[in-house]
Amino acid sequence: MKYYVVIPTFNEEKFIATTLQSLVEQTVLPAKIVVVNDNSTDNTAQIVADFCKKHPFISLVNKTSAALHLPGSKVIQAFHEGEKHLDTDYDIISKIDADLIFPPTYFETIIQHFQSDSRIGMAGGFCHIEKNGTWVLENLTDKDHIRGALKSYRKETYQEIGGLRANMGWDTVDELLCLYYNWKIKTDETLVVKHLKPTGASYNKAARYKQGQAFYRLGYGFFITAIASLKLALRKGKIFLFKDYLIGFFKAKLAKETMFVTKEQAKFIRNYRISKMKSKIFK
Repeated sequence: MKYYVVIPTFNEEKFIATTLQSLVEQTVLPAKIVVVNDNSTDNTAQIVADFCKKHPFISLVNKTSAALHLPGSKVIQAFHEGEKHLDTDYDIISKIDADLIFPPTYFETIIQHFQSDSRIGMAGGFCHIEKNGTWVLENLTDKDHIRGALKSYRKETYQEIGGLRANMGWDTVDELLCLYYNWKIKTDETLVVKHLKPTGASYNKAARYKQGQAFYRLGYGFFITAIASLKLALRKGKIFLFKDYLIGFFKAKLAKETMFVTKEQAKFIRNYRISKMKSKIFK
């Protein structure tokens, strides 16, 4: 199976070379890698350009946008810019971050998962961060969720869910729509990916409000949003985030912001979330 990779980047001179090196050392190489340099003010573009000279399947795209890093919108807008420079002659498309180290067999294993079941629509490993010299799981989500840092999609699935939304919550709505359309999600705990920069290290309060906004636009409703907000705040070890998430939810509700999903899809999502909660309570 042929796979393409798109890497949005913004001031990643510390990490991008390491990430690209781990990709060019894959046992099954990507057919194409597009690195989108989104208005970087450091040496990111030159580092990528040097890789392009050595590896013809890597290309650099320069994009100009606001420097403010709000989660979701900036990175997915950059991803969409990268898509414009790709054809559709692929089986798998992957969106990855520019601060990861992939094990050499990562994409070979991802391909094997897709080949093992034609209904697997998404696949991915797990991010690990370094603590006291040891790489440990970056435990921000459930084990059945693929982190936004390393998403791989079957082409047919990607097209059916309508691609990626340029908003915070994009890496949840994609999976919920994947399930809505009866595709499977495959996570593989043996695929340990080193995450060099902790998630959300520089997000401000406005960005945190966007998490609650995303819960509203996913059609969660207040009850599910409250549970999800508390769970996420506890996982991040910052209980004050619970309040920020709820403020974001109510701001979006009062503004009657546009939903990510249809009414029918929102109903499916609420039922799915409630069934997951019940399964954990009565486990």
